[in-house]
Amino acid sequence: MSNKNNKKQKQSSAFTFWIIGLVAVIIIGFIFLANGKKEDTAAYEIDYEAQPYVGDESAPVKIVEFGDYKCPVCKTFEENFFPSIKSELVDTGKAQFYFMNYSFINVDSTRSAKFAESVYQELGNETFWKFHELLFSKQPDDHKYEKEDIFTDDFLEKTLKEIANEADVKKVVASFKAGKSEEHWNKDMKTAEELAVSGTPSLFVNGQKFEGNTIDDLKKMVDEAAKGK
Repeated sequence: MSNKNNKKQKQSSAFTFWIIGLVAVIIIGFIFLANGKKEDTAAYEIDYEAQPYVGDESAPVKIVEFGDYKCPVCKTFEENFFPSIKSELVDTGKAQFYFMNYSFINVDSTRSAKFAESVYQELGNETFWKFHELLFSKQPDDHKYEKEDIFTDDFLEKTLKEIANEADVKKVVASFKAGKSEEHWNKDMKTAEELAVSGTPSLFVNGQKFEGNTIDDLKKMVDEAAKGK
């Protein structure tokens, strides 16, 4: 089987049902249940330094999402599931949420991840999350685009211009072209490899992989992690 087929297979791993408001939303291929599960349930010591986050640093639990900006399931996660995490776990002070890159679909995945890292490094945490959300919102609904290069340098620059002034955009572009985000992206990819991440989105709670099916499962895992279980 080709590498391309393997990637497609990983991305379409079975996921589950989420209820958003009063509407039942079916998220197919939700890769919280990504294949290649680790048998070892011991928590992994993740290095959170210099990683974009939302939430109070004093929160007792840290949640990490490994994602790919080219992944349609990650877009679904961002739009339909992350708001629940933020309102029920982050805003309540129960958990701090981090995003790390696992870029595996194609060259766009790597390019957009490194550009987003440059946004974080040059413009800070708040602007990063604005760009993060905007970039997912611009992901085409037609999944055939996965084979195409659409997150070009020009596209990423124009996207950033929607939320940043000209001087800041130039600063980010210069940093990106100089390869200053390479080390940070490599760190994310190495962490993903050590955690045996095989698809996106994948969540970890205090260094332990989330294997549940619902938001309630995640809330339970966060509560248990807070108690040191």
